Amino acid sequence: MKESEAGVGLYDSRRLPADIALASQRLAGHVRETPLEYSDYFSEKCGAKVWFKLENQQLTGSFKIRGAFNKLLTMDKESVANGVIAASSGNHGAAVATAMRQLGVKGIIFVPEKTSTAKVDAIRRAGAEVRFHGSDGLDTEDFARRYARDHEMAYLSPYNDWAVVQGQGSCGFEILRQLPEVDAVFVAVGGGGLIAGVGSILKATRPNLSLVSCQPAASAVMTESVRAGEILDLQSEATLSDGTAGGIESDSITFDLCRRLIDRYEVVSEAAIAEAMREFVDAQHQLIEGAAGVAIAGLLQASDDFAGQNVVVIVCGGNIARETLKSVL
Repeated sequence: MKESEAGVGLYDSRRLPADIALASQRLAGHVRETPLEYSDYFSEKCGAKVWFKLENQQLTGSFKIRGAFNKLLTMDKESVANGVIAASSGNHGAAVATAMRQLGVKGIIFVPEKTSTAKVDAIRRAGAEVRFHGSDGLDTEDFARRYARDHEMAYLSPYNDWAVVQGQGSCGFEILRQLPEVDAVFVAVGGGGLIAGVGSILKATRPNLSLVSCQPAASAVMTESVRAGEILDLQSEATLSDGTAGGIESDSITFDLCRRLIDRYEVVSEAAIAEAMREFVDAQHQLIEGAAGVAIAGLLQASDDFAGQNVVVIVCGGNIARETLKSVL
């Protein structure tokens, strides 16, 4: 695939499942195939067979490394000659920084001013320069795009890019291999890159599968935009799910994909997110971040409608600041 096809420009989305399969091959050796773990506790609680796709055990502690690597691996040397710019609330930045380091690419990561210290530290440890701009993820993205254009650098979107969506879709490719009879998948949604990629490959193979979007009530931009039929410019409130908070670019490729692929939208409270995180820590003995708690809370909220089914919850990340963890526990 040419780099020009990987951005927001012309691309036939019917190619997406096949391109996700190719991305999965391309990513071999660069990312981990994460475990799909059965949970006795959540299965009993929900009356379903509940599995967790443990992307909190992925390199950099998040699924974002999939899209970052796939994007950089599809770009030629001329495209990245002047360096790479990314905008991120943390996980995408750490992923891009890690991929840049391994592939010998330089760049700058812009983050919102209130980004988790744990995520900022992770970006810096990966060797990238971090700069702060804006209070909302969309503000940061807009500024980073302009900066990249003005300095003739490549911009790597966290979600609004076909190559990134394809990379995130490799998570769904693994789920199909690990649990071919999957009936429903719950995914935390911000810009929509993960659910668009995962949903594209899952629905191509299992069209009757239920794809469930989960968002915090404090920042349910995609949910409200789909209901309105257009991308809305909405303010986000403080949320434990900082990884999904913020607006969506007005030309985002993920919007139409979400409208076409998602079967159900669950919007959850901060109290529900915190309780889901506590239950997961107690039952599964692993750390997760707020965005992962959103998907678990979504399952707990909707569980009556999925009794007896094979349900997968994507645990999208495990990067949580110590202070935040203490406040939750």
